[in-house]
Amino acid sequence: MIEVERVESPAEWNALVDRSDQTTPFHRYEMLSVAAEHSGAELIPFVGVKGEEPIGIFPIYSLTKGLFRTAVSPPPELEVNYLGPAQLPANGAKQRKVERQQTQMVDAVFEALEAEIDPHYVHVRTGDGYADIRPFLWNGFGATPRFTYVVDIDRDTDDLFMSFSSDLRKNVKRSGDEHDVVVSEGDVSDAGRIIRGAYERHAEQGVGYSVPPAFVQDLYRSLPDDVMRVYTLHADGEFLGGTITVENETTVYRWQTVADLDSDVSVADILDWEIIKRSVDRGQTRYDLVDANLKRLSNYKAKFNPTVRTYYELERGTATFDVAKRGYLWLRKHGHI
Repeated sequence: MIEVERVESPAEWNALVDRSDQTTPFHRYEMLSVAAEHSGAELIPFVGVKGEEPIGIFPIYSLTKGLFRTAVSPPPELEVNYLGPAQLPANGAKQRKVERQQTQMVDAVFEALEAEIDPHYVHVRTGDGYADIRPFLWNGFGATPRFTYVVDIDRDTDDLFMSFSSDLRKNVKRSGDEHDVVVSEGDVSDAGRIIRGAYERHAEQGVGYSVPPAFVQDLYRSLPDDVMRVYTLHADGEFLGGTITVENETTVYRWQTVADLDSDVSVADILDWEIIKRSVDRGQTRYDLVDANLKRLSNYKAKFNPTVRTYYELERGTATFDVAKRGYLWLRKHGHI
């Protein structure tokens, strides 16, 4: 049988993260611990083991709101896009054994959660590498498919550029011809500047945005140099935007970005293309544009000729939580809160 235990050692945890092809930079211990600090949640870094052999990881946060106890992965309001469980290599095990072990690990995690915190509500958002969500369905979870765009960048940059839409190519060339455009890697202060700019842009659009600049800056200080990068774009000496990526050996995640939409420089197009070229040079093979769920954003991201990838929102609530949730929604609808 599979048992679960906590692994509190950052080095031991990250070694497991590095072994799995289903993990993301959001699974790194530095990311998990900084997110716990800024969300006010308790991190529970579960590892599924068979005997002494790890077979999977499942980081979870325990968070109490009022009278209700929740277990979430990832924590809310920090734009941590992917988390949830990840399998470790099965070393040639047959599919039946792999499925049995993963099902037992998910079962064991929720048994441990019920014994420790007895949550009223559980919410999990997976990465696109974790495709088999049946253990959650068998545990009474509802599943909602979500989508992202991933660009295959494991090819010649000339061929890659020609695969993009014609308007994107024209924008990049025109901006470079008409302006002195410089894309540079920035520092922790630039990370804060990008997040503050994102706050302003979302406010102008009437869209909520809840990522604290201090959270991103703490991540920048905590993560290894090759996991988070901050890119800034200046044109004719003026700062016009920037992008923060998080990365592993294979995939670059376009995490947070801001661009001056009033400029005649195609800021976002140039930033994305420059980041892609540099990622190709480093040998990375995937560029995750992060989120293809909003139509207004998908229209832009589709210009990169990406592939649609699926991940999942998984949730389960007790009857008590469901009643409270319905009451909360009724009060909001009728203007009482």
